[in-house]
Amino acid sequence: MIIIGELINTSRKAIAPAVESRDAAFIQDIAKKQVAAGATYVDVNAGTRVYDEPEALAWLVETVQAAVDAPLCIDSPNPKAIAAALKVHRGQAMINSITAEKERYDEILPMVIEHNARIVALCMDDTGMPETAEQRLKIVEGLYKGLTEAGVKPGDILFDPLVKPISVNTSFGNEVLETIRQIHQSYPGVHTTCGLSNVSFGLPNRKLLNQAFLVMCMANGMDSVILDPLDQNIMSLLISSNSLLGRDDYCMGYLTAHREGRIG
Repeated sequence: MIIIGELINTSRKAIAPAVESRDAAFIQDIAKKQVAAGATYVDVNAGTRVYDEPEALAWLVETVQAAVDAPLCIDSPNPKAIAAALKVHRGQAMINSITAEKERYDEILPMVIEHNARIVALCMDDTGMPETAEQRLKIVEGLYKGLTEAGVKPGDILFDPLVKPISVNTSFGNEVLETIRQIHQSYPGVHTTCGLSNVSFGLPNRKLLNQAFLVMCMANGMDSVILDPLDQNIMSLLISSNSLLGRDDYCMGYLTAHREGRIG
């Protein structure tokens, strides 16, 4: 399971002042804790810093990689910020994200190729965010063809079906589950990922819905997730579900997490 730790984001109250003051120790402590809790990638996002995002994002990359060996997920809507971050990243980075929107696609693809990066591919095109599985899968088809023909390996593509709130339409959860299932049937070797929290937007006890949705997504094939790895409840569900779905040889991941006190 590819776990992308989401905590280093300047939209979070604790992170914004730390980036503003270039408090490396604070940022590094959060990065270390996420990796220790099981994060495969550490997401870095300085998107709220509209006046100096490229510089701030590059600083985050250098600061985090000075403290942990894990690769980073470079997360930004700004191609210039992504480019600045990639220049200082060591090893294979992940870029979040590319879409089928022509402008975004044309800006991001050359960076993916130049840096041999993994890429989160959002199910979105110039018509906007799709609602049905069928609409999502049509976008996936085009993105897969374009990315692989450009030289991106299937294993370096993580499709994000874009979760929408079930409070708006109760079918939205099922549409995502069907999209995940069909992606893994039709495109062997690719990965699927998502941020869980949108599914529960506007509803009470959101964590419960997010946890249930995680298990459902995994049961339909999802093999990556963007979440808070310091949330022991959701990590316990993830690790135990991974074993129950036959993805954890001899339950070694589960047993290791139990011995280290990371689940319970």
